[in-house]
Amino acid sequence: MGQLLKVTFLGFVSGLMGTGIGGLMVFLFRKLSNKYLSFLLEFSAGLMMSVVCFELVPESLETGGKVYAFTGIFSGIFAIIAIEAILKKADWIKRAAGDKSLLRTGIMTAIGIALHNFPEGVAVGSGFEASVSLGLTITAVIIIHDIPEGMSMALPMKAGGFSGTRAFLLTLLSGTPMGFGAFLGSLLGGISPEFISMCLGFAAGAMLYIVCAELVPESKKLYLGRFSSLGNVLGIICGIIITILN
Repeated sequence: MGQLLKVTFLGFVSGLMGTGIGGLMVFLFRKLSNKYLSFLLEFSAGLMMSVVCFELVPESLETGGKVYAFTGIFSGIFAIIAIEAILKKADWIKRAAGDKSLLRTGIMTAIGIALHNFPEGVAVGSGFEASVSLGLTITAVIIIHDIPEGMSMALPMKAGGFSGTRAFLLTLLSGTPMGFGAFLGSLLGGISPEFISMCLGFAAGAMLYIVCAELVPESKKLYLGRFSSLGNVLGIICGIIITILN
């Protein structure tokens, strides 16, 4: 029981640290021009796309096979479409002072990353069940790669009208599913590979839709120049590096 609590606590801490450090960016970048905000949105989009294509989808396919992977992917896409429809009708978003579409994009990105953090937590818990060194390695890598993800959700929420504090707290909240995942991974150890495959696929589908339907279109509304596209390319390259480290 003591080991289970330690792993769960570490899962929560790693989830909060990664996205939280990224969320602190809202206090560093208090006022951004459309050009630089567009660059950062596209950087986040490239990073997320890279993680989807080179990490989540291959891992999902390898873990559970094509049927479970694609079931998860399409489930994730449809779930985010449903959430998007709900957010478009939400009164509290309509009352926001800033850009409504940017605010919605930030919230949807936070949801997608929260979904992504759950299977990552399962990986942490399962890793500690295998060996302490493996668990620590997975935890360190996840913290590093959650930092830009925290930034990708906090900046559009701030630009959309949320205060820096509120945006930061929401980035912290999106990291908590990692603790629940770590608890489940440690508790079950050899958890069903089909379940993990569907979780990974679900997160991949959710993030894929958010990148293509939210982050990139919102970026292009802000700035159409080459600078933002360069951000996308750099994000993809950073995602590849993170995947190699993982």
